[in-house]
This record gives sequence, C-alpha cells and structure tokens, in this order.
Amino acid sequence: MSNVVLTRRQAMQATALGAVAGMVLAPDMGAAQEVPFSAGNTAPKFKLPPKACDAHFHIYDSRFPAAANASLIPPDASVSDYKRLKTRLGFERSIMVQPSTYGTDNSCLLEALGKLGSSAKGIAVVDTSVTDAELKRLDAAGVCGIRFNLGRAGATTEDMIEPLSRRVADLGWHIQVHMKGDDIARHSRLFQGLPVTIVFDHLGRIPQPDGTAHPAFKVVADLLDKGKAYTKLSSIYQDTSVGPPTYDDMGQVAKAYIALAPDRVLWATDWPHPSPGRFGKPDDALLLDLCAQWAGDDKTRQKIFVDNAAGLYGF
Repeated sequence: MSNVVLTRRQAMQATALGAVAGMVLAPDMGAAQEVPFSAGNTAPKFKLPPKACDAHFHIYDSRFPAAANASLIPPDASVSDYKRLKTRLGFERSIMVQPSTYGTDNSCLLEALGKLGSSAKGIAVVDTSVTDAELKRLDAAGVCGIRFNLGRAGATTEDMIEPLSRRVADLGWHIQVHMKGDDIARHSRLFQGLPVTIVFDHLGRIPQPDGTAHPAFKVVADLLDKGKAYTKLSSIYQDTSVGPPTYDDMGQVAKAYIALAPDRVLWATDWPHPSPGRFGKPDDALLLDLCAQWAGDDKTRQKIFVDNAAGLYGF
C-alpha cells in the first residue's frame, strides 16, 4: 500500500471542504481534466445532481468585433473550451451572458446558443433603441433576459434600467444587474419599483471587509426575501480579501443569503473569469465545492444547483 502525502494547499482545501455531506476528501487518481482559464485539473469532490445549471458564463470569439468603447477584450474562449468545463464539473444546463466586450451586438451570443442547443439559454445586452422586432428575435433564439453591466463603462446606463424593464416585462424576461455594492446601495429605491425580477450578479459585489454590514447587502437581501430578486454564487474572487482556498469572507455573505432565501440563490461559474481579481485564475472545482459546503444540506443544494435556475430560466 502506498503512502499519500498531502501538500499544505491540499490539506487546507480538505479542511475547507470537510463540512460537505457525502464528499470524499481523497487525492484524485483519475485522468487530468485541463480546462482553459481554470486552475487545477481535478473534478469537484461534490457530485452535482442531474440537470444542474451554470447560471453565468461568457464566450469570447475574435471573429466578432469588439465594441468601440470596450474596456475589456479577453482572449478567445470557445464553446468547445466551455464544454470541457462542463465535463470537468458535471453540469448539464447553462446560461450564457453577453459580455461588455461586444456591447449591444449579440451575434457571438446567438451563435454560441445555436451550438449549445436546448441545454442553454442567453442573457442579452440591449439599449433603449432596440426594436420590438429585435426583442422577439432574441426571444425566439433562447434569450430570456437582459443585462446591465454597470461595473464598467459600456453599452448600458442606470437610466436605461426602468424603461427597458418595462419593455421586456411582457416577454416574461428578467433583468440582470452587475453593479458594485456601493452603487446598489445608492440605487436601492430604483430596484424596489421595477416590474420584473432582478438578478444581482456575483453576490451583489459586496465589498470586504464590510461583508453583511455593508448597506448593499441589506438592499439585495430585502429583495430576495420579498421574492423580487435572485443573486448568484459567482465570481467571489473579485471582492474577497481572504482568497483561496477558503474565500471565507465571501462565504459568510453567501451563507447569509442562503439562510435568508434559499429559493433565490443560483450557482454560476463566471467562466472564463474575465476579471479574476488579485488572486489570479481560480480553480472552478474548488469554487463549486465551496458553494456546496455553504449550502449546508442536500435539500438546499438541489435548489441552488438545479431548481432555482429551472424556475427562473424556464428549463
């Protein structure tokens, strides 16, 4: 019998993930599963339930021109690359999100949705000049919401949120908002009166070390509690002060949302991690395992990984 010696990092990961029911903390003896833009090469310790959904990822393809005012132009990240992530992590469904790179030109999004088929749906970006015919075309192609990325300058602005929310309400769509926590707190009154469901990206971008004491947490939490919003367990590496392998500061925020409104929390990868933060390229398997740990029990995991997304996105 051979002796297995864990590295310090492996030991820390085992400690961080030991609370997950049913997880086997053992060295991975299987084949390496390299995925572009993702650190590590092992499968998650937690086995995702059937029909699990990654609620946020992007595709980048230099065949499609970047918007003139794009401030972020990552390298190509293809559908075939993403399918390798699906294989490594073990999920079945996906929500592709139009990145700021392409502005309101959703061509890359629509092509990728065509390649992914019925297991994927899309979140587009439009501005107030969009026609009803274009919205109907997007709807027919599998789009079910629009995104306002206000975390960086781009195609959308705060004053578009209310009028575009009214435009897409009749389609049964929702809006997705990427704002930093300070801006969420500043616009709290706006969010209260919208006629559509709101999805807050990346736990509401709550800054650390404030965490749950930051006013944005209360804004998001109140909307979750009232059934008016969702938030995503994603991109925690952008705002953490602690970093891997525990991301404990963001874990406290995640667990607080889950305890309050387990029916309003979604899991997502944010692959290919276009804004990885100061700790560099993350390990997607580790992040998935942490989300499983923060969920606390199998009933809640079923909601976060499967049921909540199925309800919101209409799978």
